[in-house]
Amino acid sequence: MFSLLFWKATGERSVRTFAQVLVGSLGLDTLGLINANWSEGVALGAGAAVLTVLTAVATSGGSEGPGLTETVKRQ
Repeated sequence: MFSLLFWKATGERSVRTFAQVLVGSLGLDTLGLINANWSEGVALGAGAAVLTVLTAVATSGGSEGPGLTETVKRQ
């Protein structure tokens, strides 16, 4: 958890999660399944990104990566 590689991988994962939730919420709005505008989609994405970072920190005990079974590839 105290390496730069860990935080780079965690940052990448949180950005991906943010984008996935934003696109998913706006897509569901387009289909009429939920009512979510851009600000609500961004809020949902930001919340999911924060949870992603907290999950990475909570599971950082055994390996170099942000997940339980991950090892970050050294460059």
